[in-house]
Amino acid sequence: MTSFFQSLPATIEALLQTHPDLTLDKDQGLLFGQASLQSIATEYGSPTWVINADILKARYNKLDQAFKAEQLDVSIHYAMKANGHIAILDLLAKEGAGADIVSGGELLRALKAGISPAKICFSGVGKTEDELRLAIETQIAQINVESREELHLLSKIAQSIGKNAAICLRINPDVDAKTHHKITTGLAENKFGIAYKQAIAVYKEAYELPNITPLGFDVHIGSQISSTDPYRQAFIKMVALIKEARNQGLEVSTLDCGGGFGISYHDEKEARPDAIATLMKEVLGPLNLKLGIEPGRWLIGPSGVLISKVVMHKSNGPDAAPFIIIDAAMNDLVRPAMYDSWHGILPISPEIYQRPCQSLNIDGPVCESSDIFARDRLLPNLLPGDYIAILDAGAYGSVMSSTYNARPLAAQIMVSGNQSAVIQPRQSIEDLWKDEIIPSWYPKNS
Repeated sequence: MTSFFQSLPATIEALLQTHPDLTLDKDQGLLFGQASLQSIATEYGSPTWVINADILKARYNKLDQAFKAEQLDVSIHYAMKANGHIAILDLLAKEGAGADIVSGGELLRALKAGISPAKICFSGVGKTEDELRLAIETQIAQINVESREELHLLSKIAQSIGKNAAICLRINPDVDAKTHHKITTGLAENKFGIAYKQAIAVYKEAYELPNITPLGFDVHIGSQISSTDPYRQAFIKMVALIKEARNQGLEVSTLDCGGGFGISYHDEKEARPDAIATLMKEVLGPLNLKLGIEPGRWLIGPSGVLISKVVMHKSNGPDAAPFIIIDAAMNDLVRPAMYDSWHGILPISPEIYQRPCQSLNIDGPVCESSDIFARDRLLPNLLPGDYIAILDAGAYGSVMSSTYNARPLAAQIMVSGNQSAVIQPRQSIEDLWKDEIIPSWYPKNS
């Protein structure tokens, strides 16, 4: 195999080094765990999402074991917004995970997947009365309250149905997570959480309100964080807050530490569970707290890829990178258009790796200039009919898909070992308008 792929460019070698679950086989091409992506592309077509159950389970267990090694009592609540497919929730529930939800729909989805209400926490800045009522009636583990106004509304609803609501106050610590500005949540300018300086006063108020059971605090500073430094800053501020609350006679038993653990899309360092666990043990261990975390991207991101086929190789002149138009688009994976996100791209067939490399522009077919997957990416020359894999697409991929440009939703496949199964069929064209209704009073066609 070494001689067969000896001419790989350094950029591809580096990508394979940072993605140990991807390997090149001289006969099967690109393997995702044990799964042949060429076989999946041949059987299921494209565009197609592929979730590897083995990789997902291994990542969950790596995270879980890191906390157990530090003898920490940590509840892992999977952040469903990253990818809420029932099959994924079912798998994680069987591994012992709970769920971090941000809507009533996600609550019902988590319950459908068999996640116990005792393992569900409800985050989000704009919970409606109906959603809060559902959460109280279901008696989930905790509601992460984001404002004084929400706290009072929650008390009113809880009284009306004669049940108590267990709460943590989500605190905005005004800590810069050093991540993309669109996924930063812990700065004072962000909409999330209760201002740090108001936290004690609002927590006292929670104790005085009827049908409210205060558990403690919640802090979440952002997403795609690789360094432990922002977490250290946030945790130190929360330690001071917890000590002050306890000094004033207020019980604090729980701290939800949020999530946001980063992965290596390109050349970033992936967040290390052992380093996070060590930090939590050092800073939070002495406080005798029940701890929680809310990982999403770190678990599911590297566990998924998006298979796409080259539709056209479009020359842009002898001195410019050609445009490679693929059948996946921004309606499938919106992250590059929304965040200018970088995703690794690798050909699937082994034969492609024998071709000369050149700078390529990888674009989708949607009628928008932002439908871009890569610019000047050094890859083997790609031709119509070739399949590629867009990497780290398990998080914020299929869950954010749309049918823009009347493009049906892609198929979703789950693999384990050499097994594969459809977990969501490819949407048909007719499905796009089956629920659309023309008003009865509108003039009929003659």
